[in-house]
Amino acid sequence: MIPSREEAHRLLEDAERSNLGPWVKHSKAVAFCAEKIAMNCVGLDAEKAYVFGLLHDIGRKFGVKHLAHVYDGYIYMKSLGYDEVARICITHSFAVKSLISYVGNCDVTEDVKLFVEEYIEKTQYDDYDRLIQLCDAMGSAQGVVSVEKRMADVKVRYGYYPQEKWDKHIELKGYFSQKVGKNVYELFCEKDLLNEEGGCA
Repeated sequence: MIPSREEAHRLLEDAERSNLGPWVKHSKAVAFCAEKIAMNCVGLDAEKAYVFGLLHDIGRKFGVKHLAHVYDGYIYMKSLGYDEVARICITHSFAVKSLISYVGNCDVTEDVKLFVEEYIEKTQYDDYDRLIQLCDAMGSAQGVVSVEKRMADVKVRYGYYPQEKWDKHIELKGYFSQKVGKNVYELFCEKDLLNEEGGCA
């Protein structure tokens, strides 16, 4: 079960009151990206994709955290009965199924770390998992950017970005470009896509 678009916005607004920050605008950009791409992919529900994008970082409601936000979001969404969103809260950070690929601090207990490791190992990713992983690498607090620009920004902020994860996000961009029949960047107009590779579809 997933919340309606209206309920998802209510949850995000409530979370923003608990923890102000650019993560909220990032979440809205991810939702925008996910909906736009899903609209052009056979077999994907654009409304579902939007909700997943909007709530993928909902764990940030509980403070400024790193790896902990994926687990916090999972527990929070599970408590509300939104199991599919709970799954996205974890999988969005692991395009590469390895905790070593996580960019940020491992600010969780050993038990939580083990839970996350086992969860991503046993989860068979579907196109919603892949879509939010891609859109997480396209949505910035300023709007939609290229995967390369977003990852380069993260690398500057954290001082590193695993090459395997970089390559995986480029692969995801190619995967969805093939599904929509054009470069995914072409789905966004210049006013949406904040880099030189944009253009109106």
